Amino acid sequence: MTVQSIFMPEAIYRYMLDASLRETAIQAKLRAETATMTEAHYQIAPEEGQLLAFLVEMIGARRTLDIGTFTGYSALTVALALPEDGRVVSLDINEQWTAQARAIWSEAKVAGKVDLRIGPALGSLDKLIAEGAGDSFDFAFIDADKENYDAYYERSLRLVRRGGLIVVDNTLWRGRVADPDDRKHKTEAIRAFNAARLNDGRVALCMLPVGDGVTLLRRR
Repeated sequence: MTVQSIFMPEAIYRYMLDASLRETAIQAKLRAETATMTEAHYQIAPEEGQLLAFLVEMIGARRTLDIGTFTGYSALTVALALPEDGRVVSLDINEQWTAQARAIWSEAKVAGKVDLRIGPALGSLDKLIAEGAGDSFDFAFIDADKENYDAYYERSLRLVRRGGLIVVDNTLWRGRVADPDDRKHKTEAIRAFNAARLNDGRVALCMLPVGDGVTLLRRR
């Protein structure tokens, strides 16, 4: 939910993009279109998208979850990284934002890889579990309402196979998690999520200062 990595001096950030960012024209177009929206800050950083694609390719993922579609950048990025038989199940509640996502997926010729499900994400995840999809996903990306992060994570842990990855966005929350005086609901939710993961033996853990903070969790 951050358009660039915020814990980095601007000059170094720009150098990093110039030296390493591989973004397609269609991804750049979507970012530019999204930047005109009031909710533009919901967009993930391009280097975070590249990290998602790298991880998906590294583990040979074929079936992935995208919890929080917005205008479709994360799903687009993952779909582009997947093999032809790969699929992204993308969850959101907003018809307007996801209409833009559908259009860009179609333009990028990856619409056939994306299964968009509109409705509360917890309900969609519970339905997947009820349908027997447990242990069938290779990868999940969580970037939706912060108060439900723990619930999304617990369901993702049931849906992602052993050795699969769960990536959680905004875990540094613009540094607010480190401010003891910040007691806002979203801050407290992320702070509680992070604290619970520290001693969660079900996963291997790595937090990175990419975007607004991303936490990588590999199911053991």
